[in-house]
Amino acid sequence: MNNLVFDIGGTSIKYGVCENDTLTDIKEIPTQAEKGGPYILETIVSLIRSRTDYDAIGISTAGQVHAKEGYIIYANQNIPDYTGTRYKDTLEDMFHVPVAVENDVNAAALGEAIYGAGRDYEQFLMLTYGTGVGGAVIENKEVFHGSSYSASEFGAIITHSDVRLGGNDFFDGCYEKYASTTGLVRMMKEYRPELDTGRKIFDHLTDHTVMQIIDRWVDEIMFGLSTLTHIYNPPCIILGGGIMAQPIILQKIAEKKSRFIMPSFAHVHITAAALGNSAGVLGANYLATQLITK
Repeated sequence: MNNLVFDIGGTSIKYGVCENDTLTDIKEIPTQAEKGGPYILETIVSLIRSRTDYDAIGISTAGQVHAKEGYIIYANQNIPDYTGTRYKDTLEDMFHVPVAVENDVNAAALGEAIYGAGRDYEQFLMLTYGTGVGGAVIENKEVFHGSSYSASEFGAIITHSDVRLGGNDFFDGCYEKYASTTGLVRMMKEYRPELDTGRKIFDHLTDHTVMQIIDRWVDEIMFGLSTLTHIYNPPCIILGGGIMAQPIILQKIAEKKSRFIMPSFAHVHITAAALGNSAGVLGANYLATQLITK
């Protein structure tokens, strides 16, 4: 079985073929998100037209996604005019194969559930840390979508109520402003302005003050993980995003766990994602396959 798979982010589009659950011929191009939703849809159509001999199409994408009907419920201005983009109807009408569409974090969580760090769990939470903080809940190897396909906006957890009450932006005082990679960079630039990326920061772990700031940032991560652990009582929480490849983060989370999480929840396993940048396309592949085999 051959599926065409896509992972559409604000910066790049990863795409390729998944043949019997094995990724082949994976490529990446700039999204050019500033050109807007219609341009991105045209790009996907063009990429599909360059392929032959496929059974289904799977799409993982930024934005809130109505997974059943396959369209973008809401996307912020990082991708202008993306809200309302109808992938499923458009592509099925054009190419006459089943099309599955899912939010990128949900798709990544499904990828981990079927092929990665979540394979041994029927249920778990997943969070991704990057420009913001994304979230997903997996239950019985399926995504929990909520009443309007918008569940698991973990980045909107309020962790600094004083800032939230005094702010103008909806996300003022919220988890993603502090626990994201963006939040770490903002904290670090107050001390060393030249350390303006996560990669540069983790190249300076011998600097005592850099380590202190990372330690404070991991406290911000723990605020959200503590809240979610005590609400959901999951067996496992999987942490994704490129920054989670840094071993020091999981080490510090393990050290802080007993201070933030009740002893009766100590069994909750907090671990890094296993699939890296392939999680989204693998999740999209799984959903596309389900459309054929069900």
